[in-house]
Amino acid sequence: MTPMSKSPTPEEHEHGPFMRQALEQAALCEPVPSAFCVGCILVARLPDSETIVLSKGFSRELPGNTHAEANALAKFEGLSSPQLQSLVSPWPWEAVPVIEDLLPLVDVYTTLEPCSVRTSGLPACADALIRSRIRRCIIGVGEPDDFVKCEGAQKMKNAGIEIIWYGGLEQECLDAARRGHDI
Repeated sequence: MTPMSKSPTPEEHEHGPFMRQALEQAALCEPVPSAFCVGCILVARLPDSETIVLSKGFSRELPGNTHAEANALAKFEGLSSPQLQSLVSPWPWEAVPVIEDLLPLVDVYTTLEPCSVRTSGLPACADALIRSRIRRCIIGVGEPDDFVKCEGAQKMKNAGIEIIWYGGLEQECLDAARRGHDI
């Protein structure tokens, strides 16, 4: 560390590596002019355990006009019991882990605010995260009004999900989102 650099804040130390991983996922996204490039990471914080990356996703990764958060959730929910057990071993409770047990312990890191409206007719990511009962959502930057007015963060907050706006990478997250756009 150079004398001029500052020590990371506890929030930067806790969230920074996962937001960087979400940006790496966004970079994997094929840019299109009519949608954003977004990356998402699902992590679980188990008692007395290291943070565990459960799933990663990016926009249009899975077939259809899919979004990063929906893809990360779908991949996590598609894990077999042995795959899940290997991810969360050792499991701190007696019962074998199931997806539903983990979701309330999940933090979602996403480079762009989860959508509240889909012009494609697919379900909104904010609704999927609310249905999943995740613990909190850490967001790199708010969704700009390029396509629709987004109220995903407020919708999730109203549903009881803790929202954290991660500071310091807003421009990088916005640049990643708008890759391939003529803005």
